[in-house]
Amino acid sequence: MISYMEHPSPVGTLLIAATDAGICGIYFEEHKHFKGKDGWLQTPTQAAAQHLKNAAMQLDEYFAGKRTEFDVALDLSGTEFQRGVWAALNAIPFGQSVSYAQHAQGLNNPKALRAVGSAIGKNPVSIIVPCHRVIGSSGAVTGYAGGVERKRFLLALENVVVK
Repeated sequence: MISYMEHPSPVGTLLIAATDAGICGIYFEEHKHFKGKDGWLQTPTQAAAQHLKNAAMQLDEYFAGKRTEFDVALDLSGTEFQRGVWAALNAIPFGQSVSYAQHAQGLNNPKALRAVGSAIGKNPVSIIVPCHRVIGSSGAVTGYAGGVERKRFLLALENVVVK
C-alpha cells in the first residue's frame, strides 16, 4: 500500500510517497513519468507516516543548505537494471556531476548509454536519489523528469557549475 503527502519546496509542491518499507517516490508537479496516485492513501500507516515525515524533514534541510546526504529508507520498484542504475546515482557526491556516458561506464556498461539514460529518467525518487547530478557530456543540463529549470536549480543549490 502506498501513502503520500504533498510537501512545499523551493521547486514547487513535492508529492512524497511511501510504503511501510520506505520512500517509493518523490514527484514534482507536472512530473514526466508520474503515473498518478490512484489507489494511494492520504492517511498513512504508522510506518509509512514516519518515512514521509523523515523524508520531508531531510528535504527541508537539503533546501536550507544544511544537508548534503540523505539517509531515509527507500522502497524502489523497477527492473533489476533500473535499480542498479539508481543505486549508482547515490555514489555521485553532493556538489559534483557526471555525464550520462560516465555513469554508464561506472556501471561497466558503456554501450548501454541509452538504457542508462532511460533508467535515470525514470528514477522514482527525485532529489534523494540524485539523478539531477547527471548532465550531458558537454557539461550542459539535459533532460529531467521534473523539468530542466528544476534540475538547474538543484545543481545551483549544490554549487555545481554547468553550461
